[in-house]
Amino acid sequence: MLAAKDTQKQEILGTLVGQGDPVIRDLFDAWKRDELFVYKPEGDEAVPVQIAGGRDAFETAQAFRVSDESLLVGEDGGAIEPTRDNMDRVRHNNRLRRAMKEILDLIDLSSPTASTRLQAVQTLGFSRDLTKLPVLQALLEVEENTGVHQAIRQAIALVQLNQDDRDVRLAAVKELGDIHSLSSTDALGAVLKNATELKDAEMIVASNEALVEIERHRSVVDFVGTIFRGLSLGSILLVVALGLAITFGLMGVINMAHGEMIAVGAYTTYLMQNIFGAGIIVPAFGLSIGIPGMNLEGWAYELYFVAAIPASFLMAALVGIALERGIIQFLYRRPLESLLATWGVSLVLQQVFKLMFGANNVQVSSPAYLSGNWTVADIVFGWNRVFVIGFAILIVLGVWLALNKTSLGLLIRAVMQNRGMAGFMGVRTTRVNMLTFGLGSGLAGLAGAFLSQIGNVGPSLGQAYIVDSFMVVVVGGVGNIAGTVISAFGIGGIDQILQQYLPAWAPSLGWVPFIGSFLQNLAQDSSVFGKILVLALIILFLQWRPAGIFATRGRSLED
Repeated sequence: MLAAKDTQKQEILGTLVGQGDPVIRDLFDAWKRDELFVYKPEGDEAVPVQIAGGRDAFETAQAFRVSDESLLVGEDGGAIEPTRDNMDRVRHNNRLRRAMKEILDLIDLSSPTASTRLQAVQTLGFSRDLTKLPVLQALLEVEENTGVHQAIRQAIALVQLNQDDRDVRLAAVKELGDIHSLSSTDALGAVLKNATELKDAEMIVASNEALVEIERHRSVVDFVGTIFRGLSLGSILLVVALGLAITFGLMGVINMAHGEMIAVGAYTTYLMQNIFGAGIIVPAFGLSIGIPGMNLEGWAYELYFVAAIPASFLMAALVGIALERGIIQFLYRRPLESLLATWGVSLVLQQVFKLMFGANNVQVSSPAYLSGNWTVADIVFGWNRVFVIGFAILIVLGVWLALNKTSLGLLIRAVMQNRGMAGFMGVRTTRVNMLTFGLGSGLAGLAGAFLSQIGNVGPSLGQAYIVDSFMVVVVGGVGNIAGTVISAFGIGGIDQILQQYLPAWAPSLGWVPFIGSFLQNLAQDSSVFGKILVLALIILFLQWRPAGIFATRGRSLED
């Protein structure tokens, strides 16, 4: 084909339409980059070859046969040096480029990967090219994947909206409504506008019904997606708040540095990622500390997050134990002093993070097994958020088993219920305090590892969650795990629901006397206004139940 004339090339290209060979894409890309040539030795048949870099690289590059990618050699076995005299460039014009584009548009339809076929089908559907309709209809008969099959139905209907036959267009409108095609609202809007101008009553009714069905489906998708995001946020708050629930319930210490334990876990995950990779140089306190990497690749590298989970727990637990031994043990029964001291530690730790890792955020890449998603009825369930929810459930179960089925848990519960009596019975309360503080800090470190998979990691990462975590503990009942679980998911769900729907409610706030316009403007920033409303609801709830959802009986916080 490459040695043929332009008209023959175009005919040969037409025979490649619908072929799924991935080599075709590489060949066309090289053709567009002017890297394909024809070698014409005297008396021998012309040989198509590829030369990386094209003519500009003749002096340094080598020629490889297109047929088998072998090196082009002469009779003596030596490589043939490409020159302008022995190499003719394979030219291309607009017609050939259009023919190549048509082939490339369809090549992914034969891919063995469902996601690749899905993307190719969606591209054809949005192009609404009537010439592609026979190909889509043929694919519909053989496609077995449910998601791709649905996408083909949508693509066919979108293309059919350009048909001259009114009955075909009407059937396409009804089809898009039946399959709840979220991406077709603009196309249906155009059909409705055209039908209104032509006063086509049946088409107007069908278009309106389809749009109503799609909007109803969109409402369901948005609501379920909001609930899912609320569950994932609640799971993170739960893991963070579990540590606070234990330490606050046991020792009565308001640890303002708990958020920095989250950052410790997140930065540990970042370090593990680099250790499994090429390593990292940490500019700690003016010194350059080089941490060598293992230079792993593939699945071996992807396992960095598996190793980061226990490492994050251990590092945060060690920092928590050091904090308890170094400062907090001298401030028991002095809540104001302990609050101020831990707040100071929080500021110090943030500055340490800036000195070690810089003031800017660092990026932690998600491993392949947490990067994808499941899509069910247009509802996207990210694997990373599903993992956070599932692992939070396991952590709750683990903490419950630790508190109720282990000797350390027995000692913790004894000290929580009556510190003085436990001490008289021989319990080493100082040791229990240290281990409990380490456990609570380790749980915060796990939350930091989870957060690294959802967003960027920075020195002030924990500050975004510390207030919410304290609210979870107080609302659930200090020291009560069941109350903490209910409170975490409740606050996380309400927060996401308010952020989703506040912009839609903003116009209805104008009637409020004096501050109506202010509330309307504030409601547009749904994240801020959502936090304010959640805080207001919590205050009202605590007016009704000051001790939280489940008040812990018999605890002794004052000793």
